[in-house]
Formats: sequence, C-alpha cells, structure tokens
Amino acid sequence: MSLPPVILCILDGVGWGRRDEGDGVFRAETPTLDALVASGGWVRLQAHGTAVGLPSDDDMGNSEVGHNAMGAGRVFDQGAKLVERALADGSIWASEAWSTAMARARAGGTLHLLGLVSDGGVHSHVAHLHALLARATAEGARRIRVHALTDGRDVAPRSALTWLRPLEDALRTSGIDAAVASGGGRMVITMDRYEADWPMVARGWATHVHGAGRRFPSACAAVEALYAEDPGVDDQRLPPFVVGDYAGMADGDAVLLVNFRGDRALEITRAFEEGASFAHFDRGRRPAVSFAGMMQYDGDLQLPRHYLVSPPLIRGTVGEALAAAGRRVLAVSETQKFGHVTYFFNGNRSGALPGEVQQEVPSDRIPFDQAPAMQAGAIVDAAIAALAPGGPEHIRLNLANGDMVGHTGVDTATLAAVAAVDAALGRLVAAARARGAVLLITADHGNADELYQRDKKTGAILRGPDGVPMPSTAHSLNPVPFFLVDPSGRWRLVGQGGAPAGGIARVGATVLRACGVPVPADYLPALIEPA
Repeated sequence: MSLPPVILCILDGVGWGRRDEGDGVFRAETPTLDALVASGGWVRLQAHGTAVGLPSDDDMGNSEVGHNAMGAGRVFDQGAKLVERALADGSIWASEAWSTAMARARAGGTLHLLGLVSDGGVHSHVAHLHALLARATAEGARRIRVHALTDGRDVAPRSALTWLRPLEDALRTSGIDAAVASGGGRMVITMDRYEADWPMVARGWATHVHGAGRRFPSACAAVEALYAEDPGVDDQRLPPFVVGDYAGMADGDAVLLVNFRGDRALEITRAFEEGASFAHFDRGRRPAVSFAGMMQYDGDLQLPRHYLVSPPLIRGTVGEALAAAGRRVLAVSETQKFGHVTYFFNGNRSGALPGEVQQEVPSDRIPFDQAPAMQAGAIVDAAIAALAPGGPEHIRLNLANGDMVGHTGVDTATLAAVAAVDAALGRLVAAARARGAVLLITADHGNADELYQRDKKTGAILRGPDGVPMPSTAHSLNPVPFFLVDPSGRWRLVGQGGAPAGGIARVGATVLRACGVPVPADYLPALIEPA
C-alpha cells in the first residue's frame, strides 16, 4: 500500500512567544494557526542553544543550524561552539591557514580581518575577533587592518558602537600599527547570500579591497556621523565607509574572513578565490593575497580552500535516507531561504540528492517590509501542484516572511508578513486534507514573535523617550510550535496541547517515519506514533 505524501512546512522565524503586545505572531491575523492551536494537536520545540548545537542556551538559534538539526535528525556542534573549542584547545593556531597568514604578517604584509562585529553569535562573535587580534600581535604581526561589518540584525538595531569603541581602543593600544580600515552595514555590503544581490558584494569588494568610499577619521566617527545624517538608519543598513588613509589591500597581504556561518560568506569568498572565470562584477585590480575563512563554508565546492576551523561533518541526513529508499522529493522556497531547505537541510551539501527536485522561487528585489507577503503564495502554489497523482512522496518548503520581514524591525510589516504566511498555510492545510497528505508544520527559530526589545531580567518591553517600543530585529529565544495535520488519522503526536517536546532535531525522525523510511538508530525520537 502506498503511503500518502508527507509535507514539511517550515514557517521561518515564527516562534511561540509571550502572547502579548510584543508578540507579532500572537497579534497578527492568524485564523489558520489559531485553529491548529485550538485543535490541541501541537507541541513546542526548542530551536536555540544546545538543542541546535550552540554553546549555551543563551545563544539564539538561526536558520542555518535549525535546518541542519531538522535535516540531520541529531544535534551536531555548530560554528560558534566549534570555534570556541578550537580557541580553547589551541588547534586553531595549528591550522595551515593561520600559519600562512602569520608568515605573511611577520614578513611585512598586512593582516586583514574581515567580518561581522557583534556578539550576535549567528554569523560571528566579536570575542573571536579579539582572540585573533591578540594572538596575531603576540606572534609578531606588524600591521593589522579590520574590516568591520555592522550588525543591527542579530543584535539591537543601533548597537554598533558597543563593539566598535572597545575594538578601536584595543587596536590603538596594541603596540603595533593596527586600526579599523573599512566597514558598512551587513545588508548593504559584502554579506549577500544565494546570489540574490551581487552588487552588495561588489560594494564590499570596492570598500575592503580597494579602499574606495567615503572617509572618516575612525569607525566610531563614521557610525556617529551616519546616525546623525539619517535618524532612521540602523546598523545593518549603514552605508560603506573607509577609515583614515586606508588605500586598499596589497600584494603579500593575508585576509581572514572571521565569520563562521557559510551562507553570507560564500560570495565574498568566491570573489577572493575564483580566477578569470568570475563574472559577477568587475573586481578591477586583484592583489595577490592569501585568503582563508574561519571555517569552510561549502564542503562540496571546497570554499574556501583554506580555513581555520573544520566545520561539522554531517552525514546520514534525512535527505540521504529518503534518497536511499527511492523516495521522490521536492524542496521549494524563495531565493532568500532556498539554501536552507536544500544545502543546510542536506547537511551542508550542494546540489540535489538522487530523486530530489530543488525549486527556487525568485525573491522580490525590494525591501521586504514593502512587500511583506514575499513569495509565500507562489511557494505554496508549487507545493499544492506537487500533490497531484504521481508527484513526490515528500515535499519540503520554507516560508521566509516571519524571519526576513522580522529582521526589518517594522512592526506593522511583520504583522502583515505573519498574516500572509497564515493565509498561505491555510491553503496548504486545506489541500493536504483534500488530498490525504500528512502535513508537518514547524519553524526553524523565532523572530516575528519578538517585535520589540525587552529587559533581559524582567521581560518588560523597552521603550524610547517618546514611549514608543524599541524595535527588535533579532531572532528570539522562544520555542517554536510543531503541528500535525493527518487526514487519515494514522498518526498522533507524542504530546499534546503545546507541551514541551525537546528540540527541533526530532523533526528528522518524524519525517522519515511518516514517509515509511527506517529511522537511523542515532536519530532523536520521532514526534509521532501510530494512532
């Protein structure tokens, strides 16, 4: 007897929050989610901290580790934790990449450290940057330049000076020629992903490599001036800047990209590493520098070739088990989250697995708060079309709105985004019920569930002098819901009524079990059992 199709719908950034004024998922018009909650057929899953392989439960989850965990069915130590371990045991300093960089730095070349400067812990951590600076100074580097990408997305919107002030102080008192050389907001330069906006990378290349751009006496002065000029701009959208007399990188220099997460590091890596075939923008003069990443960002593509810390080796994924069982799979999302249901879900593996079709819906090229519906409707259309007879046995989709619009910090747009997701989900639920498909609904982490910043001790919403709540652009530490919709009544949840049920890595075994595929012995238990 053939089994019904199994759909995994990931509501990116839709967590289960405090159910108050600051909870955008609670405040939005969500009749579909409300009905699912009222049915009692749901549980809560942890999607941050140790449940997804991060150092502590104070660390927010993110889309990379969340999709890794779901697709692996187990918890693997992730970027921040691996880097901290390598710093603690000294293995990072024994890497070939570090030795090469230091040889150049001692020989008179400049050591360039490029990356996101905050304690967000999603793409990087400022403590890692300071550790590299201290070690490089101790090992005889003569000249260091930092290229500081400002955050405002995984941390408070205007918090760049929190890290830039002590950074510039440390560089100034290091006893060597050390300074910030360039910078700019992470959503304006350098950190594009999935080839959505190569001009971002081109702007970063011009700023970091060629020293081209508006000049300021220091990074802090740049940020202060840019804040004053545009009271509405936050750190993630600060224009690029160059500091002092920085004239660009030179032959014999060494570049270390200190971000550990791969998706927003790959394109700038390609700009440094690819040869004459690179055609995404005119790089102009290409200085002969050595380049290495904090980690290898794509194991299949071997990018970068040199790196300081080995990434997690994830094998035996849900995707591999489905392929081995001969199941046909559709993975569909829009550009901004396409790599999450493909590359990250498949254990950081590029390319489709046997039997897997990967369908990318192009994302809008306008700010997400101006089009909060994004491509949720088109993605669900593709999933519903795949439910036709002879279609795939497993459909995996990601609706990006809650996360991408949540990151803008615009509360009204975030409410509209969640409502658009709910409307699209309503159509998917109806289609699943009509066609007898098993539908699993969850999220990779929270975001839209925290519209505003909160006091870390009391949880009270923080407000500005005018009484207006201060927007939050970061992921939340809240759990995520997991719903089961099974028209056949074959399955029931292990747990009901929103009870805590462990971490999101349990989704992996749940997908395989619903698909009738043997669950590997080392997977965490499934969330469903026979009714």
